[in-house]
Amino acid sequence: MKEPLRVGIAGLGTVGASVARLIARNAESLATRAGRPIALTAVCARDRSRDRGLDLAHAAWHDDASALARDPDVDCVVELIGGDEGPARALVEAALSAGKHVVTANKALLAKHGLALARLAEENGVALAFEASAAGGVPVVKTLREALSGNRVSRVSGILNGTCNYILSRMEAEGLSFAACLADAQRLGYAEADPTFDVEGYDAAHKLAILTSLAFGVALDPEAIYVEGISKIAPIDIAMADELGYRIKLLGVAERTKTGIEQRVHPTMVPKTASLAQVMGVLNAVAIDADAVGELSLIGPGAGGDATASAVIGDICDVAVGATRPAFGVPAARLERPQRAPMQRHEGGYYIRLSVFDRPGSAAGIATRMAQADISLESIIQHRARTADVDPTGRSGAPVPVVLITYATTESAIREALARIDADGHVAEPPQVIRIERE
Repeated sequence: MKEPLRVGIAGLGTVGASVARLIARNAESLATRAGRPIALTAVCARDRSRDRGLDLAHAAWHDDASALARDPDVDCVVELIGGDEGPARALVEAALSAGKHVVTANKALLAKHGLALARLAEENGVALAFEASAAGGVPVVKTLREALSGNRVSRVSGILNGTCNYILSRMEAEGLSFAACLADAQRLGYAEADPTFDVEGYDAAHKLAILTSLAFGVALDPEAIYVEGISKIAPIDIAMADELGYRIKLLGVAERTKTGIEQRVHPTMVPKTASLAQVMGVLNAVAIDADAVGELSLIGPGAGGDATASAVIGDICDVAVGATRPAFGVPAARLERPQRAPMQRHEGGYYIRLSVFDRPGSAAGIATRMAQADISLESIIQHRARTADVDPTGRSGAPVPVVLITYATTESAIREALARIDADGHVAEPPQVIRIERE
């Protein structure tokens, strides 16, 4: 049998500890699959005294991540520190420059520096592998880069953040507020103490940038992604979606359009009959539309120690067998500069919830502004306020929720109409706008 692949892990948090345990626990089967043993020879973490339930007696300990990259007894560096700069970036650049393979789960680092790191890996003839960076244990990177290499992909969409999916699932199932579900997610460890990165869509956007590059053979362009989170979703929106036959999901979508590649992350009304609508809780899912296979759906755990470690181990095995491919499917020099499709040109249906003053002329004024923007309305749903303080016509004057469902229109038309409605003084608060995915 060949010499062992010597692995060094930087970062012994939940995922790093799981990777170390899997290497030890499945040593025999890994050696069989990889054609050579896989040995953990070095580690790096901030706290040596912490009990992680691991036997690290045979691994060299480095306090400095860059020292791990220079360790002559390490062939493959596993970066699980996190962050798009600092120690993580320094470690990966040092390892690649030293001719060592790199496996990482760091979507933020890849979204910001992936192109440069891919070039560095190619220059030094080593692998830059990152299956765990997008959708955790769901094997979407290999699917796009390798299994679908004979396809032309037209669209990638998915539920890319388990925290958001958990919150929206709980809001629907139990009628709870966003704040209540977020607090529960934090208690259970699904959300960070500062949940902004997850709930405002940035985590999903980093993953989408990676998937877009793999799907369309373009350079990563995270600045082109329109990002909107779920913190403004209210129970009434969840209830209205249910009434209309939809579920609200935070989707990441990348697709070819006539104006370029559109990349967006935002709450979306998904038909209940669609495969993505069936994905509940902390699961992730990715749907891929391609010319040869049609639609392909991948569903599984998007986070968690063992699930993410599974993806990391898969990459380590690829390195062990000598599978060194261009990181994003084609050589970095051949990744095209994507033509951005502005969000203002997005076309589709819209759910619009307005808090409308219950007085004569309001509804007519809103309808007029929609017509002036060339927006056709599929339906209007109004729940009149229940109060004793009404005039003889039955109107209270107080704000009432009015929901508009549009036929296909553009983002710019919606924004123009809503700006005019606000200027007319018909609404009491900013509107809720949720895009609709049609089947």
